[in-house]
Amino acid sequence: MTPDPASPPPPAPSQPTIEPSPAWSGNALFWWLHAGGWGGVFLVNYFSALANGKPAEYWTVLLAVATTGFLGTLGLRYLLRACADRSPVRVAMLMIVPVLVIAAAMALAYKLVTDLDWCRQCLPFTRFGYFTYTISQLYVLVGWTSLYLVMTTWRKLRMQTEAALAATAMAHQAQLKMLRYQLNPHFLFNTLNAISTLVLDRDNATANRMVQGLSAFLRHSLDNDPMQRVTLKQELDAIGLYLDIEKTRFADRLRVEVEIEPACWSALLPSLLLQPLVENAIKYAVARRVEGGTIGLRAAREGERLLLSVLDDGPGWPALDHGGAPPDTAPRGNRVGLANTRDRLRVLYGERQRFDIRNREEGGFIVTMTLPFEAGGAPRE
Repeated sequence: MTPDPASPPPPAPSQPTIEPSPAWSGNALFWWLHAGGWGGVFLVNYFSALANGKPAEYWTVLLAVATTGFLGTLGLRYLLRACADRSPVRVAMLMIVPVLVIAAAMALAYKLVTDLDWCRQCLPFTRFGYFTYTISQLYVLVGWTSLYLVMTTWRKLRMQTEAALAATAMAHQAQLKMLRYQLNPHFLFNTLNAISTLVLDRDNATANRMVQGLSAFLRHSLDNDPMQRVTLKQELDAIGLYLDIEKTRFADRLRVEVEIEPACWSALLPSLLLQPLVENAIKYAVARRVEGGTIGLRAAREGERLLLSVLDDGPGWPALDHGGAPPDTAPRGNRVGLANTRDRLRVLYGERQRFDIRNREEGGFIVTMTLPFEAGGAPRE
């Protein structure tokens, strides 16, 4: 049981727009952090000054200094944003002069307020005090700059992570859709040929029944969301539509046996997972033999696992009896359906699934799939 080449994959799905996170430096969060930070600096310095014997009027000096720092670092923000594409070392070098200028401006604000006699008792004891005050503000400015760089770097990394996750999800969905839409053109070709033959033979009733069956199957396969899982009952109903078409072609040469444990009818699986395997069996175990053949569909539950099997009583795959290669290294006409089904399971379930193929001892070929047993609604793949 091996598949024919699949039809070309459908056009790539349109990519959803990735909405980036809003820039923390341009929204309310920045202003809360910025204002709260400088407000905290003001309060810490004021209470520290009171504890060291400064007069209550010292708040005027500290308010002027904090306001200068507040406005100065706003300008520093635009410089940092302009240097966003540079290396961290270059950014640090470029920020040295602006930080020194803002620190000097804060010391100047300190001197102007004290010179206006608003707080004569706040004057430093020596001129060197102004210099030490300027140096002390460098700690605050370097801390502000470092925090800004850390947060902007974190934001960039988060956006890159979100974009990578979105791209991975889109690739995952595109792969599932491509695998799901790989319908074998030979099925349509053979069915239309059979309908044409029936029309030429004036067997209009059979031809009409075959057209209706083909229409129902195509409507089900194309209207169904390829990202949706279905219950085993729904899957077998869809396979029934397909087999009705093939039974019109092969009549009594095609025999189907279904063995499903009652607990498995509500189990979930990818839609139209079994169709390419059934089509394989028909091509290699039924169509090529005068006496036709039997196809079996089985489902059983083993603990938390669902076991699905598609088997036939045809000639099997001789290469497997001689240590043959797996499906994806076989000739192209022998690999698409098996590889398609195996890849769908691998993308959806990862290491939680198994896909096995072998020849049966009593003759024929069998594909066995082991999936996690899930029942209930139909969550998206």
